[in-house]
Amino acid sequence: MELKKYKKKRITPQGWKEVTLADAFNTSSGATPLSTEASYYENGTIPWINSGELASPYIYGTTNFISQAGFENSSTEIYPIDTVLVAMYGATAGKASLLKMEACTNQAICAILPNKDYSSTFLKYSIDTLYDHLVGLSSGSARDNLSQAELKKLKLIMPPTKDEQNKLVSILALIDRKIELNRAINQNLEAMAKQLYDYWFVQFDFPNEEGKPYKSSGGKMVWNEKLKREIPEGWKDITLNAFIDKNKGGDWGYDTPKDGTIKVGCVRGADIIKLNDVPTRHITSKHSDRLLEDGDIVIEISGGSPVQATGRVALITKGVIERNEGALVCSNFCQSFSMKKRTYSEYFYYLWRNLYDNDNMFNFEGKTSGIKNFQTDVFLANHWFEAQEQLIEEFHVIVSQYHLMIDQNISKNNILIKQRDELLPLLMNGQVTVNSDLSAY
Repeated sequence: MELKKYKKKRITPQGWKEVTLADAFNTSSGATPLSTEASYYENGTIPWINSGELASPYIYGTTNFISQAGFENSSTEIYPIDTVLVAMYGATAGKASLLKMEACTNQAICAILPNKDYSSTFLKYSIDTLYDHLVGLSSGSARDNLSQAELKKLKLIMPPTKDEQNKLVSILALIDRKIELNRAINQNLEAMAKQLYDYWFVQFDFPNEEGKPYKSSGGKMVWNEKLKREIPEGWKDITLNAFIDKNKGGDWGYDTPKDGTIKVGCVRGADIIKLNDVPTRHITSKHSDRLLEDGDIVIEISGGSPVQATGRVALITKGVIERNEGALVCSNFCQSFSMKKRTYSEYFYYLWRNLYDNDNMFNFEGKTSGIKNFQTDVFLANHWFEAQEQLIEEFHVIVSQYHLMIDQNISKNNILIKQRDELLPLLMNGQVTVNSDLSAY
């Protein structure tokens, strides 16, 4: 296969040097311990990173671990802090991350080991500027693959000293750290909202009249025969459908404008989690009643992988609508619902998530033999309990503020990402310099 060339000839700034990756850095790749050997993963303590995690610029942690036995019985290695990781396979192929912890990787990652004479941070951002080139080098019929051999041929241009390299990328690093901080804040806000739901509506320790936790303070619980469980006195059982005003359905619309269409953002199943930067579509004006509004709930009804996707839920807020074209629908692979009262939305959203996360509560039948489609009408006929109206409203007041802050942080990050992406090529090609006040990075 003939390799694609850089789209534009890069000019080496005066005083900079050009080096080949292989001349300045040693590379390696990891491995995957035998997946059928449970002892290689059970109670694992050794961080093990896969290529999908390289969507983040810096890696401070991982959800995957292998055991000492898994490490000893595979060819993976422990890489030091400041190793640059480049994804060679899959959806993240060509993406680079800087390792900020000791960890090993699978074989889909090329590890570029740190060199004391070069800035690993500068190297990471240099590779970022070559992302399109790396995608062009990808080959493979089943999935896009890079190789260590191809990566080692990369030509890098950089300032002559490590200090100069660090100074130049300091502003990029600061922007990325702010982006990561905002994401961490959002994760904590989301965790706080879920924890409050669990505390009030799972453990039933909502504030009683004296402000004390209801159940723990001896609040009366009564047996509900239909639900086959105890619930607080005064609560009743209802169907999940009782919270919903109407099913708006979904509409994938058209790629391009047509007579009588309106421009919208469209939430696909893949967007349920992030609700940001969704595809632009065009739907007919007669379907304007399907436009999503503040407080609507979106359910993924066909994800192709029932365990991982189908049944996932999203809460639509004003912030979500504003940052996605100002008009939003969901695709035909989802269904959208409006609540009977706006104050029900947060309660219903976390109720659904609680059911979804609980394998004993969340189950469904597929409509087809191939891809299982979630039958929302059947599921919504299930009975659940209705908390007191005042308590649901109090939950809405608190949690809606969390979601407002989450939306604000996402909007801030969108601006920061745009600024970083505009600065990246200018800095890495020596077209702009960095104020000396940032050189302490």
